[in-house]
Amino acid sequence: MIAPSMTTSPTPAPDLAERIERESAWVGELDAALHEVLVGQDELLQGLLIALLTNGHVLLEGLPGLAKTLAVSSLAGAVHGSFARIQFTPDLLPSDLVGTEIYNVKEASFQVRRGPVFANFVLADEINRAPAKVQSALLEAMQERQVSIGGQTFPLPRPFLVLATQNPIEQEGTYRLPEAQVDRFFLKLVVGYPSEAEELAILQRMATTQEPPKVRRILTLEGILRARALVDEIHFDARLAAYIVRLVNVTRAPKAHGLAELDGRIQFGASPRASIVLALCARASAFLARRAFVTPGDIKRVAPAVLRHRVVPSYEAEAEGRTSDDLIARVLETVPVP
Repeated sequence: MIAPSMTTSPTPAPDLAERIERESAWVGELDAALHEVLVGQDELLQGLLIALLTNGHVLLEGLPGLAKTLAVSSLAGAVHGSFARIQFTPDLLPSDLVGTEIYNVKEASFQVRRGPVFANFVLADEINRAPAKVQSALLEAMQERQVSIGGQTFPLPRPFLVLATQNPIEQEGTYRLPEAQVDRFFLKLVVGYPSEAEELAILQRMATTQEPPKVRRILTLEGILRARALVDEIHFDARLAAYIVRLVNVTRAPKAHGLAELDGRIQFGASPRASIVLALCARASAFLARRAFVTPGDIKRVAPAVLRHRVVPSYEAEAEGRTSDDLIARVLETVPVP
């Protein structure tokens, strides 16, 4: 993974704002189209759009029935992308995911039958119910964006996003994902219960025997790739880069950075990949706001989703009832903004 370039120039290129304004015209329309199908879930939809712009995978955690699958399938439908849903179960095999070789009797040769992972948007439903070999096959697809079948390597479509749902680990029949795989997810989004007003709107919209509303097609895959190119050009001041590095380093050694209250409360801090992902997602946040430059607010906005699965609380923190979100919030409150 190549880190985005950081500049010290005072302003972005003069025509960049105009190009972002033109290429981001779909943002409001896409958000409106998704809300025609989904009620609320603003943080979830914002995270999915950031992942779309950064070419990053997303881990969705929440109880069943909270519209995680509907959100992912709606996003795929809105951007003209191919969509595949894979239900992860304890008896799932790697070949069920990536495909396998089938012997053709008539031609007396083996032919490759591609699996459901060959799609633009792959929903890995209940990912933490699958065994280690399946996780290993998915890890290759996520990291290399290619799969191996019968000694041959096949590239995956562009764009390629894995959007995995995960039940809380306390539920029966679930397994902890390998740390190496968890770190490959750009974002971890926690999907909570709707408010009473939102649930009433859901009831009025969905409590019918008619087909649920279909999402309108708004964006093409080519439009996504053009937007990604612009995201890379968004101005990122060197002082903000230093701010990101400081945030990540505090999660590793809080006491050394003047946050003694968190000493012994963080078992594992964030990896260097977290710094890269924070910068990329902050740029995407600026693009969604139709700005040509990143602000500290962009970094703070995306930091919880980028860090919550990379900052692991210690047993002492868990005994005190502190979650990774609590620890991250304290870091964000303490580290001075440039």
